[in-house]
Amino acid sequence: MLMAAQIILHIPHASDYVPCMDGYLVDRGQLFNEIMHLTDWYTDDLFDLPFPKIIAPFSRVLCDVERFADDSAEVMSRCGMGMCYTHFDDGRLMRVVTPELRDRIKNNFYDPHHLQLQKLVDESLANNGKVLIIDCHSFPDKPLNRDLHKEMPRPDFCIGTDYFHTPQNIVDYAFEYFANKGYDVRINDPYSGKVIPKKFYKTEPNVYGIMIEVNRNLYMNFKNGKIVKKSNLRNIKRLLENLITNILYCC
Repeated sequence: MLMAAQIILHIPHASDYVPCMDGYLVDRGQLFNEIMHLTDWYTDDLFDLPFPKIIAPFSRVLCDVERFADDSAEVMSRCGMGMCYTHFDDGRLMRVVTPELRDRIKNNFYDPHHLQLQKLVDESLANNGKVLIIDCHSFPDKPLNRDLHKEMPRPDFCIGTDYFHTPQNIVDYAFEYFANKGYDVRINDPYSGKVIPKKFYKTEPNVYGIMIEVNRNLYMNFKNGKIVKKSNLRNIKRLLENLITNILYCC
């Protein structure tokens, strides 16, 4: 009997740490105002579950490992939000990224992160024959200026898929799980897709993937310029743990 797929949790946007200020035209205080709105706060807590995980230890404002490294293939690079963010959400210039700086960020941050994920997938395939990568995200209750989907109101949960790597039974299970508990859940709205290592992208059908996005309003808020956890965070964490534990049986 074929074993259930190994689950890998990928948590790319939980950190607010910017270890390199090269190229920035603003100080850390101004930069943190942007980080406040772009960080997937507490996703490292919400998805702190007993599965192998890869957590980016640096802010997406420095290097976004969810983007394609090639700007010509990355739609969000058009608004300064590719692998190396160059603009604030309001359109102001935030950082000048020279070719040398871009190569340095790719070599020191982007590539090592993806190599770590690729190695974990390789190990999981060798041991189990198949693997399910779950992208773990949160999103703001109100759209960013650069968001491609700005319809309101926003759902409680968003499930992101890939036509090659996301089996329909996994999508159906996740959707029904949230919907049956009374939550508003949508597929690829307001965000779509999910990360798959380049080595396996569109070539390895036994590498599955799904993205789970949690509306931040369910578990946190901003108060007096500070980020505050809601008591409901524990409930949302248990909800996610039950989903992810049982989604194994879909694989």
